[in-house]
Amino acid sequence: MTTPKPAEERVDPGLRKLIWILVLGALAPALDTTIVNVALPTLGQSLHSSVATSQWTITGYLLAMGMAMPVTRWVSERFGAKRVWLFALILFLAGSALGGAAWDMPSLIVFRVVQGFAAGLIMPILTTMLVQAAGPRRLGAAMTIAMMPVIVVPVFGPVVGGLIVNNLGWRWIFYVNVPICLVAAWLAYRKLTPSAKTTSPPNLDVFGLVLLCPGLGLVIYGLSRAAGSAGFAAVEAWLPLAAGLVLTALFVVHALRRRAAPLINLRVLRIRSFAASVFVLFLSGLSVYGPLLLLSLYYQDVQGKSAMLVGLLLAPQGIGSLLPRGIAGKLSDRIGPRPVVVVGLVLTALGTLPFAWSGPDTNEWLLGAALFVRGAGLAPVTIAVMAGAFRDVPSAEVPDASSTIRILQQVGGSFGSAVLAIILAGELLGHPVLTPAVQGQAFDTAFWWAIGFSVLALLPALLLPGALNRRKPTEAQTSIETAGA
Repeated sequence: MTTPKPAEERVDPGLRKLIWILVLGALAPALDTTIVNVALPTLGQSLHSSVATSQWTITGYLLAMGMAMPVTRWVSERFGAKRVWLFALILFLAGSALGGAAWDMPSLIVFRVVQGFAAGLIMPILTTMLVQAAGPRRLGAAMTIAMMPVIVVPVFGPVVGGLIVNNLGWRWIFYVNVPICLVAAWLAYRKLTPSAKTTSPPNLDVFGLVLLCPGLGLVIYGLSRAAGSAGFAAVEAWLPLAAGLVLTALFVVHALRRRAAPLINLRVLRIRSFAASVFVLFLSGLSVYGPLLLLSLYYQDVQGKSAMLVGLLLAPQGIGSLLPRGIAGKLSDRIGPRPVVVVGLVLTALGTLPFAWSGPDTNEWLLGAALFVRGAGLAPVTIAVMAGAFRDVPSAEVPDASSTIRILQQVGGSFGSAVLAIILAGELLGHPVLTPAVQGQAFDTAFWWAIGFSVLALLPALLLPGALNRRKPTEAQTSIETAGA
């Protein structure tokens, strides 16, 4: 006979409804990012633009997202989380509709910036409302559902993007977001209870805003230039990156010395479990999500597959990521996130290993099996890390923690892609003729680096919390109704 779950571990219908409403709202930004990457060559051809100019549809989106994230805590306390959530969904809808109607590349870049700013508001607010509603004992189960777009969409997105571009045209990669945002906004308006605004919201930290938002934008821009040029040695990469790091460092000093509420309260990093989770997520950009770029390029450049076929060949990774979702959340709640993340990182490294020994003629079935194992490691890492990050964070500090972890996750992802792209480019330099065999050796080296980063990520993973002491009283949890159920 099956032992019933403890009451505090169950995701009750009210919380489940809240999670699915929030997940639907996050689906459009997650899907949009992936399918636009696939359509980039088509966008350049259709709007008569160079590759360098077309790349700004992605760079502008990332810059706007990074600059919007720091203000989410302040606007949520000032106007209420539900209002900001609805505003962000409508803004993303407008940017998507205008992007589909764009008449040239400059107009499309502007509308992508609008989308990126809205996405930068959506993701931290989703995390805040979810964490406050679930409480520490149900975070794993809640994250199992909430992290689905983050896990599945990057893998299956290229297939969806290829189908849309080939059968409906590039404008529909933006129009597809409109019905998703409409339904998500309608459900949020009808079903979410308005969250209480702070009675005395803090004044906006204008000086911190002037430091952090441009700083993050320059860091992300520099990393994107490093990934697409000669590396960090290129002036268009290191100059904005250095300027961004200086501004960000000045913000850190300002935030730690400011007595009034800073734009982001970095003192939340004093919580060991949260700080460890932040480092794991940052390193996952190098070890877990950065290699997604390598996998797509490997199939196209080394094995000569088409973009559509690449999406299908990557499908085993998505299938593998779906299977452990439920058990990863349950185990995180019962035995703690530490062992779950460690196992996930080991599986990710093992699933990457065959690619470090592969070449133009490597058996596709072997690589498909490796991708399945790799996908099985992706889900536990993402779900358990997010669950462990907020387990010891007091409810009042959750908005600050949400903004901080989303910012560092975004920067970590950009950093991971840039570093692996630079490693790959460095291996290809000096070869006048890039044969599949030469490219295969370069990819082997880049994959070995990714495996090494996975091993490095194990160090902060060991500092993640273990199982909760069930005899110890839990902190008073914010009710589902207050959080917006």
